[in-house]
Amino acid sequence: MKNITDSFLCLGYWPSAGSFGFNTDILATNLINLSIVLGVLVFFGKGVLSDLLDNRKQRILKTIRNSEELRDGAIEQLEKARARLRKVETEADRFRVNGYSEIEREKLNLLNSIYTTLEQLENYKNETIRFEQQRAINQVRQRVFEQALQGALGTLNSCLNNELHLRTISANIYIFGEMKDKN
Repeated sequence: MKNITDSFLCLGYWPSAGSFGFNTDILATNLINLSIVLGVLVFFGKGVLSDLLDNRKQRILKTIRNSEELRDGAIEQLEKARARLRKVETEADRFRVNGYSEIEREKLNLLNSIYTTLEQLENYKNETIRFEQQRAINQVRQRVFEQALQGALGTLNSCLNNELHLRTISANIYIFGEMKDKN
């Protein structure tokens, strides 16, 4: 009888066509196994792989389209922002020019107002000085009049006697009576 191991496992040589065994030639068996695995993978994996690649391609294209749309939107917003910036700069220049002329106008108005106020203050000062001078003159006149009256009364009291006093009173009453008749 043949050895059992000889029929199932042939070490070192190729088994005959009718028997089954393990091939120990690593290079030959690897190539055969690899080609079988690759063939199975290509046959069964072709659809899955193409679906994965198509999905990936669609996502990339979609991302590119979205990026282009976003870019176009950003460009449009940039143009709008630039237009608004130009408008604002123009308006700012107009305000600046108007502001400077308004400032100059206000400055002139303020200076004119200050000069007018200074003139009014000068006039008030002069009126106050004249008023105080007039008041001082009136006070001096009042004192002079009071002193003259005191002196005259003193002179009259020392010089007048009863008869002269009665005549003076009668003359004054007569003068007042004529003044009353004229009115």
